[in-house]
Amino acid sequence: MKLKNKVAVVTGGNSGIGFGIAEALKNEGAVGAITGRNQETLDRSVKELGTGFIGIKGDVTNLEELENIFSITADKFGKVDTLVVNAGGIVDGLPMSAIDEVTEENYDQYMDLNLKSTYFTVKKALPYLNDGASIILIGSSAAHRAAPGMTIYAAAKAAVISLAKGLSLDLLSRKIRVNTLSPGSIDTPVFGKIVPEDQVDFVKNLWIDITPVGRQGTPSDIGKAAAFLASDDSAFIVGTEILSDGGLTNISLMK
Repeated sequence: MKLKNKVAVVTGGNSGIGFGIAEALKNEGAVGAITGRNQETLDRSVKELGTGFIGIKGDVTNLEELENIFSITADKFGKVDTLVVNAGGIVDGLPMSAIDEVTEENYDQYMDLNLKSTYFTVKKALPYLNDGASIILIGSSAAHRAAPGMTIYAAAKAAVISLAKGLSLDLLSRKIRVNTLSPGSIDTPVFGKIVPEDQVDFVKNLWIDITPVGRQGTPSDIGKAAAFLASDDSAFIVGTEILSDGGLTNISLMK
């Protein structure tokens, strides 16, 4: 119970990695809010989490809705101790593409969701954060290696990793720590948004083949790492990145 009675907000906490993080924080004693844009999955996830967490519908690319998320949370639980900026990823209805297929609008949508929203989630949270709070930005191992169609997404996540350093410096006077947690290939429904349904298993196996530990990660793997960064166990870790990717980035399987 390393987070007993600590207040947490997890954006995009209604499914996948975000839900795994919220569940891990709750298991360590935290209370708070998860957010999402889909009311049905939000309600289902809150029910599964049980007492102590509420769901707040909101779009992290909308600054007024961001403000609302933190205002509602603080009104119910008090100031926030842990902020997990998880919302991001694939833009609905807009698959990742190579540069010859990307329009300016496509570029802006991916940057808005994966970089701009991260920065302004932190900014809008500041009045509602306790001094000494932990902010966890969700990056990606994609920031460290190129993959087909992922150039803009990867660039945005590389910028998120850099944000953790600059924001930590900005917030030193309040003893607020900002770190990035970067997953590798995690087994979530997101694969169905990237490739046709009949290719999902094939693509998952491709990732497994190049991941040194020989499996995909799970949302609970990322959740446990987030709980560590949220707790006082990581009090001396500031402005850095933790790669939770099964060795994907730093260990080569080439023979």
